[in-house]
Amino acid sequence: MTGVSGKVVAIAGASSGIGEATAVHLAERGARLVLGARRVERLETLVERIRETGGEAVAVRTDVRERGDMERLVTTARERFGRLDVLFSNAGSMAVSPLDDLRVDDWDLMVDVNLKGVLNGIAAALPVFRAQGSGHFVHTASTAAYRVVPEQAVYAATKTAVKVLTEGLRQEAGPKLRVTLVSPGFTNTEGVGKGGSPETAAALIARRDEIAMPPDAIARAVAFAIEQPDTVDVGEIVVRPTAQG
Repeated sequence: MTGVSGKVVAIAGASSGIGEATAVHLAERGARLVLGARRVERLETLVERIRETGGEAVAVRTDVRERGDMERLVTTARERFGRLDVLFSNAGSMAVSPLDDLRVDDWDLMVDVNLKGVLNGIAAALPVFRAQGSGHFVHTASTAAYRVVPEQAVYAATKTAVKVLTEGLRQEAGPKLRVTLVSPGFTNTEGVGKGGSPETAAALIARRDEIAMPPDAIARAVAFAIEQPDTVDVGEIVVRPTAQG
């Protein structure tokens, strides 16, 4: 299947930022959506927005840290639309801080959301994709997977792990599945500066407000990977603001 129209796409982390922008963009291009996030009220508002413009979408409360929630996201796609073509694992935490602050709960959160959340998605969708004989994993990493900077060591470690995991999945996927890593740079989302140390958060927010690109830049990159013919695998896309070094 070439293109976006008619494909069933599940998005984890869909209630704001990149996930929300991707949902809107794909809906405009005819995708059928299953949207997951913890903030159900925001999800339902997004679903209504999509439906009002003629799109198809359903909301599923999803905490990517819970394997059962990711299984329910995948199951809902199959029950509602008969199949799942794409799983976009986009949920993330950027609760960054200097290591000396010893914010170990934030470290755990980033590992659980950024890395284990992706693993839970693979566990939920891989058997379905194998049974269908087709499927596409899309994972959100970060430019932090390519360049480590002070105060982002744990965050960068989780995103580097996602990059490595995604490449390993691609190598094992075989000729019928597709695997794409999307690595955004500074993007204008509420996740930048959310959690972590106040000083680090303030600096990130200031930098975001100075140079960040809109989240629909990433939405277009995701759509580009999805719309390729089934025999074409876009393995890796890095998208950053021109002002980002």
